[in-house]
Amino acid sequence: MPEQEQPALTPFQYVPTPAGPPVRKKRDVPDGLWMRCTGCEATLYRKSVAENLEVCPECGAHFRVGARTRIGQLTDPETFEELFADIAPEDPLGFTWLGQTYEQRIQKEQAKTGNTEAVLTGIAYIKGRRTALGVMDPEFLMGSMGSVLGEKATLLIEHAAEHGLPLVMVCSSGGARMQEGVLSLAQMGKTAAALGRFEEAGGLYISVLADPTTAGVLASFASLADIILAEPGALIGFTGQRVIKNTIKTELPEGFQRAEFLLEHGFIDLIVPRQELRSEIARLIDLCGK
Repeated sequence: MPEQEQPALTPFQYVPTPAGPPVRKKRDVPDGLWMRCTGCEATLYRKSVAENLEVCPECGAHFRVGARTRIGQLTDPETFEELFADIAPEDPLGFTWLGQTYEQRIQKEQAKTGNTEAVLTGIAYIKGRRTALGVMDPEFLMGSMGSVLGEKATLLIEHAAEHGLPLVMVCSSGGARMQEGVLSLAQMGKTAAALGRFEEAGGLYISVLADPTTAGVLASFASLADIILAEPGALIGFTGQRVIKNTIKTELPEGFQRAEFLLEHGFIDLIVPRQELRSEIARLIDLCGK
C-alpha cells in the first residue's frame, strides 16, 4: 500500500513538538534583599550590611547613611531630642529648573527623608556624655547647605556655648545650595563667626567628615573643629578633581581627596571606622575634660 503523501509546510507554519518535562518556575527574590558593594563589588546580604552599620563586611567600604540612621548608630538609645525642627527652607529667588520649582523639590526631599532640612540638630547622649549634636543628611539634596542649614547649625553652636556642652557635627555635603544663591554662601561666614565665639567661651568642637564632605561646608564649619575625625575612604575636598586638573594643568596624586591622603598631610587628626566612632567621640570628650 503506497505511503500517504504529507502536505507541504507553508512558510511560518507552526508544527507542535512533544511536551517536555515540567519546568520548575524560579522563585522571585524580593527587591532590596541583596546589594552590590561599590568598593569590592561583592554581592552582600542587605540585612548583614545594616547590622554592620552600613559598612561592607568584605572590604570595609563605608556606605552613605541618612541623618536618622546616623543618629541611631551614634547616640544612646532614645536620647536624641531634636532642636529647631520648626525652621524650614523657603524659596527666596523663585528658582525653577527642569520644570520644577525649588519649593516643589524641597517638598519632595522632605517627603523622602522625613526631615525639614539637610541637617538634624539636637541634644543627645553619646555613651552617657550629654552632647550638642548636628548630623547632615546626604540623602536630602546631597546635604547641600542653604540658609536654614546654616541657621540651624549656628543656633546649635550657640546652644552648646550657653549650656556648656561639647559640640559634635557629622558633616556630609555636596556644597552650597545654588537655588538660594548668595544666601547660601553667607552661611560660611555665619557659622565660622559662631564657632569663633564658641571657642572664646572655651567650648569643645569635634567634627566628623563623612563621604562626601566638600565645597562650602568643608571651607567653613566642617574644618574649623578642635578635633577633626574622618571615616575611612571619605571623599574630602573643595572642588572636583577634573576642575582642579583643568585649572592647574598638572597630574594629581592618586587618592589626594580621600581621608587617608589628608591624614598623611595633616589636614585631619584621625580616621575612625564607623564601628568605633561612638566610643572614640566619648573618649575625646573625656580627654578634653568636657
